[in-house]
Amino acid sequence: MRVLISVSDKRGIEDLAREIISLGGEIFATSGTRSYLSSRGINIKGIEELTNFPEILEGRVKTLHPAIFGGILARSDQLEEIKRLSIKSIDMVIVNLYPFENTEKVENKLIENIDIGGVSLIRAAAKNYERVTVVVDPDDYPEIIKELKENREVSIEKRRELAIKAFYHTSRYDSIIMNTLWGLYHKELSPYFSIAGSEKIKLRYGENPHQEAKYYSIQDLPWELLRGKEISYNNILDMESAWDLVNEFKEPAVAIIKHNSPCGVALGKNIIDAYEKALSSDPMSAYGGIVGVNETVDIEFAEKLRGTFYEVIVAPEFTREAIDLFARYKKDLRVVLYHGNGNDISFRSSAGGFLVQRKGDDSIEIKYVTSKRPDDAQMRDLIFAWNVVKHVKSNAIVIAKNGMTVGIGAGQMSRVDAVRVAVMKSMGRSEGSVLASDAFFPFPDDIEEAARAGVRAIIQPGGSKRDDEVISAAERFGIAMVFTGKRFFRH
Repeated sequence: MRVLISVSDKRGIEDLAREIISLGGEIFATSGTRSYLSSRGINIKGIEELTNFPEILEGRVKTLHPAIFGGILARSDQLEEIKRLSIKSIDMVIVNLYPFENTEKVENKLIENIDIGGVSLIRAAAKNYERVTVVVDPDDYPEIIKELKENREVSIEKRRELAIKAFYHTSRYDSIIMNTLWGLYHKELSPYFSIAGSEKIKLRYGENPHQEAKYYSIQDLPWELLRGKEISYNNILDMESAWDLVNEFKEPAVAIIKHNSPCGVALGKNIIDAYEKALSSDPMSAYGGIVGVNETVDIEFAEKLRGTFYEVIVAPEFTREAIDLFARYKKDLRVVLYHGNGNDISFRSSAGGFLVQRKGDDSIEIKYVTSKRPDDAQMRDLIFAWNVVKHVKSNAIVIAKNGMTVGIGAGQMSRVDAVRVAVMKSMGRSEGSVLASDAFFPFPDDIEEAARAGVRAIIQPGGSKRDDEVISAAERFGIAMVFTGKRFFRH
């Protein structure tokens, strides 16, 4: 068995190399890998012993040589041909690439870190998987060692599986290079887009039990399941919504999410206060929801959750005592530690392709459009409601009072119905409240509904051709109104 090794990630390579040699294998390696293994007492040979040609151009050309690629690409029925050419067959190629995403974002450094030989070796070995084993992931080393010990070779089934992974490896690598180089010089989205992800966690099914689903990660996960049942497809969507929402606020904040929309959100003097207010917003809908918190969850907060069934709780930190308490009385509760934000770019599949958009700059400039201006308390509630309505399915209306939602109208086909649902959900608590709308009001009847419910101030994007009529209605009912100039549809 003749093996070629060139690895950036050296985890486990020492054990694999020793096993290959113990089975009588012969190892050739590029200079960096050879130096690493030789310093650990492993006898290997340099690539130049295969090629009779030195590395050139400051290492730019190391393995690009017929003596290497002929040895990899030769089929079993072509071994006599390469033998006549004094080319040695290669049976296994172990190569992984330096993480391009870790390279300093400077053009000359990026260019120098684009791997040519390594990618070529991987593709050549993967193409010839009928004879050659290609290994790109250190996590596969233990199984390779196991098969070599048992059978002195890697099975064709395993070689095929490893070849598919290898093509993913090079595809992801090229995607990162393309997207990085574009982003170096352009702020707008590229006319070319490529993504490559790998399965990080197992999902039993998708949105519904009859749907197959996978969760593909394109970078390190920003969350960690600390305990509880396995994460589901719907959990992932809801807990990201919860995390994104509570991180709108610097104050202690709690959001309760159901079907990817909030049913209760509140600020408080602490997270217990915020939770009690968020739960009171819509206690019936909260059952089976996801709780998002933007501060450390301690045992006192964990005690507060005892009386209500929740699927998931997400937070930036949990005390050991809180986790232990959940383990005792909420064994199925998924406790998720979030330690980062999601991507700036979002994706959605569409017939024949996929849609891509940036999350964008969500800062606003308040424009006062009525003679009556909101007072300081109303303005705080307006900004709070605005930060919530951005996370509600359109058409969306949020009614808020004293730093908490009292009524949320989500996913309605008409805006006036969204207002009516929010008022209905407020259960008589909307007197003296404020209202936020994710898009402009097309007709003044929305304002009339709000006025009847006791709404005293409204925040909305503006931009309707009937803005004048809408503003006049607000003036007539003594409602303060402000425009933000930005719409926040959510589909």
